[in-house]
Amino acid sequence: MIAKSTQLKELLPKIDPVERVAIDTEADSLHCYREKLCLLQLTLPTGDHIIDPLADLDLAPLAESLAHKTIVVHGADFDLRLLRRSFGFKPDRIIDTVLAARLLGIREFSLAALVQRYFGVELTKGSQKANWAQRPLPPRMVEYAMNDTHYLLDLAEKMEAELQAVRRIEWFRQSCQRALEQSFIDRTRDADDAWRISGSGKLRGKAAAVLRELWKWRDAEAEAADRPAFHVLQNRDMIVAAERFVAGETPDYRHFSARRRQSFRDAAARGLNSTEMEWPVVRRRFGTRPTPEILRRTEVLRQRRDEVTAELGLEPAFVAPRSTLEAIASDPASAAELLVPWQRELLNI
Repeated sequence: MIAKSTQLKELLPKIDPVERVAIDTEADSLHCYREKLCLLQLTLPTGDHIIDPLADLDLAPLAESLAHKTIVVHGADFDLRLLRRSFGFKPDRIIDTVLAARLLGIREFSLAALVQRYFGVELTKGSQKANWAQRPLPPRMVEYAMNDTHYLLDLAEKMEAELQAVRRIEWFRQSCQRALEQSFIDRTRDADDAWRISGSGKLRGKAAAVLRELWKWRDAEAEAADRPAFHVLQNRDMIVAAERFVAGETPDYRHFSARRRQSFRDAAARGLNSTEMEWPVVRRRFGTRPTPEILRRTEVLRQRRDEVTAELGLEPAFVAPRSTLEAIASDPASAAELLVPWQRELLNI
């Protein structure tokens, strides 16, 4: 575990001469308000390393060392977004073994399945609810984390050779470049929609206004305590609470402190005292019904896609999901944005 500046400084010269570095991350989203980077696993041709981002380390030199390397990952989107948010790391090139597997027509493309397929090794299972922020980490968790990158460099090499053999290596490069570009795009949450949790659609008028205020209260409480929002109050409990407040009741929860109980009631009062003009607008998400001509074009594209994917042994949705086909049928020019060149070529667009 690299948890000291001197250890990190010793690692950097080992990165400089290599072309490829395998990377994975472990994050904590079940025990804190904002998802945070808890581990950064690196595998070089010379060995495996684990870096502790929770230690007092300056990771800027590491980002600089890695920036111009080819980064090998298994499922790029989550890791690249987390690394960019955590310490500004944006690689120039990536190799995503998930994309390689799907381009080879492999249906079971989890890392464990691929390691079993190519190396005959059964990886130990990890817990999705594990607390990666705990220190020290148990040896079993360290082993699990390290296995996430230990096989990636060799796996990528084997899969690239297969892609080369079936003449899909250029498809792979295009897909990896698109995945990299997509990871640079920030996903912003609409502030007016954030409170609309599952089940909130049944609430109307003042009840919806109370729920909105309770959501804001819960979010502030979670941020202040650095805990996930559901640790403060579950979604279903908030919906029930909003309905009970409007019915003239005062719901209470035993795990609330006196301060939290009062702020909870104050939030509900803000919703109850709101005017009709301030109540949330009912959102109806019916969309626009496609015209018969768009449906016809979509069907033509679907048939073309299904024929070519059956011939190549690829998943139809990987080449173009139904929603993408409908968008292209509605606006053919959108194909350039929605599909990479090899996908457009297969669909003859």
